[in-house]
Amino acid sequence: MEDKESLLKSQKSHFDLWLIATSILLVIIGLLSIYDASVIAAFRDFGDKLYYFKNQLTWAALGLLAMGFFSFFDYRKLLKISPFLLAICIILLAVVLIPGVGNEIYGARRWIGFSKFSFQPSEITKLALILYGTAIISKFEKYKIKIGDVLIVFFLPLLISVALVLFQPDLGTALIFIGIILTIYFIGKAPVWHFLLAIPLVVGSAIVAIVTQPYRLARLKSFIDPTFDPLNTSYQISQILNALASGGLLGVGIGASRSKFAFIPEVQGDAIFAIIVEEMGFIGAIFLISLFLFLISRAITIAREAPETRGKILAIGIVGLFSIQILFNLASVVALVPLTGIPLPFISYGGSSLFVTLTSVGILLNVKRQS
Repeated sequence: MEDKESLLKSQKSHFDLWLIATSILLVIIGLLSIYDASVIAAFRDFGDKLYYFKNQLTWAALGLLAMGFFSFFDYRKLLKISPFLLAICIILLAVVLIPGVGNEIYGARRWIGFSKFSFQPSEITKLALILYGTAIISKFEKYKIKIGDVLIVFFLPLLISVALVLFQPDLGTALIFIGIILTIYFIGKAPVWHFLLAIPLVVGSAIVAIVTQPYRLARLKSFIDPTFDPLNTSYQISQILNALASGGLLGVGIGASRSKFAFIPEVQGDAIFAIIVEEMGFIGAIFLISLFLFLISRAITIAREAPETRGKILAIGIVGLFSIQILFNLASVVALVPLTGIPLPFISYGGSSLFVTLTSVGILLNVKRQS
């Protein structure tokens, strides 16, 4: 009897129950927010007010199963097959560009669909890059990092992935890819001068990507001057800011948002935070942000306590994935950076994003179990 009790206590100590509880709570908040924000658009476009909610609920169930599975699946095995996983993702990023195979929505070709099922390869690639980057940089641990070897082995797959998502086009995801890899590279104790060299290259490439695409340049002008094109490129951010301002301290009440009545395009996506703030006010925003900060703090704790270098790097890579996406999404909603279409983890509509997010939580739990 005592042995069973001690075993149970040992199993509990190897699971971060706070991380699990916070993740599930965020999933529930996301599902309720998607239902609330999308009910009008879902009924208008599909005749089913639960359309977006049911799709996200299906992905949430799959994601929770994946979280449970990968919490027990040794992350070291994932690192071993990471080159193969990344190769598959790169192939899928290329396949999605083929007309008739990739689904085109609003001029962007980012999804592969089978009947009513569709997924976004770029979301899966985020996790594949974390696994691959961790596997490679951990091998450099006992050796001197040479720029030539790093460019070929470490950065070349990243550049190919970035190029493919830019053709979709999806600048936001390309920036996420770069942010993830640079985070892992930094944690891998790369020389500082490598970063000093990378910064102007990344900034220069981003400028070229913006000025060569008229719609991106128009978004940048709208960011600088929200009145630049109020009926077109500036419309979405203007409506988002109106929704945020309407929330005040306590909000207008759950379900009482007016901005979701077709004022904000695709409101259940990357702009969903605006509806949450409109209905729940500043207090609701602080509560949600606090949950994100707590989740990130638990992930950092797991990274710090991991006994192996590769476990630490992998956990920090996932922290980077969560942090960069949360920061970019919230900053774009409050007009600190241009709108880029980056989803808010756990909350924004998007099955592939939610599935990858929960899978990443499962990997974090596995790193915790190995410590």
